[in-house]
Amino acid sequence: MRRVGRRLWWLPAGLLLAVGVVSLALAAEVRVAFVGPTESSVWRGVSLGQHEANILGRFTGQTYGVQQMRPEELLDKDLSPLPVAVLAATDAETLRKLSAAFAPTQVAVFNLSLDDDALRQACLPNVLHIPPSARMKADAVAQWQKRHPGAQVEAWAWHADFEKYAGRDLNKRFREAHHVSMDSDAWAGWAALRMISEAAARTQTTEPARILAYLHHEMEFDGQKGMPHSFRDTGQLRQPLLIVQNGTIVGEAPVRGAADPSNLDSLGLVACGH
Repeated sequence: MRRVGRRLWWLPAGLLLAVGVVSLALAAEVRVAFVGPTESSVWRGVSLGQHEANILGRFTGQTYGVQQMRPEELLDKDLSPLPVAVLAATDAETLRKLSAAFAPTQVAVFNLSLDDDALRQACLPNVLHIPPSARMKADAVAQWQKRHPGAQVEAWAWHADFEKYAGRDLNKRFREAHHVSMDSDAWAGWAALRMISEAAARTQTTEPARILAYLHHEMEFDGQKGMPHSFRDTGQLRQPLLIVQNGTIVGEAPVRGAADPSNLDSLGLVACGH
């Protein structure tokens, strides 16, 4: 679906259909907590995602509020009401503490900045990793070098010059909103908010456990990169990566000829502990 009215053409067609067919009686605020600096690329991505979530919310009866909070505030055992999800652009120790604090209530904790393989191997039950892991990026580079020996490249989640699929439009929306280019950190923040809004719209609830279950087991997210994104049991988001050389996009991974280009599990740790 290319365009609905003036503002909703960027939504997945299936989600638009669900919104159009199901008239939600639920009128609720979807409360999201953010831990991290608000002068960062991650925060700018979160802000764009929140803006777009609230456009969808006009049809679903939901509003999306994002509150910056200190880790110690979130670790308070008497915290009430609970957020639907926690977005964390922080260090590994704090992420683990947040995971442990919210595991009993099954609140999703999004890792928006860390590529540590150890965090994926730990298989923290309520943590969802948006950035590609270090191993995913290394696998993407190795696939490219198998086809282009000696090439000095990097693997990125996003690039400001990406134009395929709906990438050009996402980059344009971000640039218009913030007057800077979208990078991988900003994409992670945007993606997290959009995932939360999709989960809330499809499940018709703000109950954290149901939101987490949808995200972990049912979601096929349109990250504007041409293939549905979903989460592994490790909590890692399956996603294509962009191959970048000297700041310029030269390809995509999985790399055709070195791997099945449709097999996102050719990048990174597939199962817990491996």
